[in-house]
Amino acid sequence: MLVFAVFVILLTLTVANNKRLTIFLSKSREDWILDTIGLCFQGIIVPVFQITFVYQLYQFLIPNFQGELKLNFLASFIISFVFVDYLYYWNHRLFHTKWLWSIHQIHHTVTSLDVLGTSRNTLWTSFFIVYLWIHSLFIYLLQDPSWYILGVSLTSALDLWRHSKISPQPQSFLYQLLSPWLILPLDHAWHHASDHIPGNYGANWKIWDRLHRTYHAPEQAPSSLGIQSHLSLTKKLFFPF
Repeated sequence: MLVFAVFVILLTLTVANNKRLTIFLSKSREDWILDTIGLCFQGIIVPVFQITFVYQLYQFLIPNFQGELKLNFLASFIISFVFVDYLYYWNHRLFHTKWLWSIHQIHHTVTSLDVLGTSRNTLWTSFFIVYLWIHSLFIYLLQDPSWYILGVSLTSALDLWRHSKISPQPQSFLYQLLSPWLILPLDHAWHHASDHIPGNYGANWKIWDRLHRTYHAPEQAPSSLGIQSHLSLTKKLFFPF
């Protein structure tokens, strides 16, 4: 419910602002198809796949470990919101290598950040994202996964926010409070810059980019976003197949 609520709020704030609304109005038919299918796939198909296949796979492979991991609420939340976030940092860096860039490049064709483009990807990308496998594993192992799931929901909500234009102004108190710790929309905008500066791979925490010297500090928004792709719509959805 948290993720859906954040999505509705961000979408409403975007539509209610004439300047932001032009982002939606300027989207091409192909962009609308990619973004709609991507959101449905990531928000519906992937969770169903986790429940019906991945979770069942763990029941088959490690049947004696279901619910055996007993952790307090804080430890469960930290595993989800911090530890898995670090795994995703490396997962994301791997997407930017020559081996996996071909299936990730579609995500970088967005020319203006908006919440609808959050899940724009070739559909095969979801199966290479660590979340699909690691979340199912910990939910399977934990005796009480409720706080772990809260961390998952918060991470998903921040992902939607990070891909939106709803961002605190750099001079504001909220920006000064959050900027040292979290990857904000302005940080992620530079990850999507047309100049394609390598860096800002983190999802929740900025510390991973700082630690591995991949953080690009934004002084202002990039002049343009997105890369050119000459793939057809079908290839953008199903590449490399």
